Amino acid sequence: MKLSTGIVRRVDELGRIVIPIEMRNSLNISQKDPVEISMDGSSIILRKYENRCVFCGALRPAIRFNGKLMCSKCLKQINEENKDKE
Repeated sequence: MKLSTGIVRRVDELGRIVIPIEMRNSLNISQKDPVEISMDGSSIILRKYENRCVFCGALRPAIRFNGKLMCSKCLKQINEENKDKE
């Protein structure tokens, strides 16, 4: 959901911006919380970092493979698809 707040912040000399406290509170982002930064076209996306499956985005106990997290459901599906190819 895209929500325009009318808030404008300037980027400082180190490339930092301040996220307004109202936004941090509504997204449950506290000091020292990791924040994921990504791009969508010409937009920068900031999201509170949570361990999610790289394939389906599920918040489940995940397995780390080559530095990426994967849920057991996606791992099972990959294994089944690979068996079909053999």
